[in-house]
Amino acid sequence: METMKPDSATASLDRPTVDHFRFHRPHAHLASAFGNDTFALKAEAFARFFGTPLFLGTQTAIVAIWISVNVLGLTRFDVYPFILLNLAFSLQAAYAAPLILLAQTRQAARDTVHAEADAQHREALAVANEQRQEIAAQNAVQLLELLQRNTELTELAQKLIQRVETLTAELHEKLVQRDSAP
Repeated sequence: METMKPDSATASLDRPTVDHFRFHRPHAHLASAFGNDTFALKAEAFARFFGTPLFLGTQTAIVAIWISVNVLGLTRFDVYPFILLNLAFSLQAAYAAPLILLAQTRQAARDTVHAEADAQHREALAVANEQRQEIAAQNAVQLLELLQRNTELTELAQKLIQRVETLTAELHEKLVQRDSAP
């Protein structure tokens, strides 16, 4: 097997475990869609937040309050047709779209390399399975040979037993004749 490493936390010292992520490890640098620095982590978190129910609920509440406050006349900072609200949506879309597209592109790249790693893993499993089948076929041939030899030895032992019985009977006959002779 490939890359067997003992893991003292889950296995005993005499029983090695298989590194199941050996095909994925070369692609670990693709783990984050935007990189690994602070800005990248925040940008990815923000892009992921756009589709959550919390974001949609909060945005709906803010828009409802915005329109209510301006329609009821509590304040008049953005009167109908709500140009400032429209500008806020445009600004949000201007930032959200590139972040989402970048996240989708990087996710597609991650999916591709993970699919390739999975294919390599399946190929390695197929090769190992083929080797196991060859070993099993060899073992079956050896077992058949051993069974044939065992049958031959059993037949030989049976013949020898019969020969010993025949010789014993002959010897017994000769002894009886000798003892009965004057």
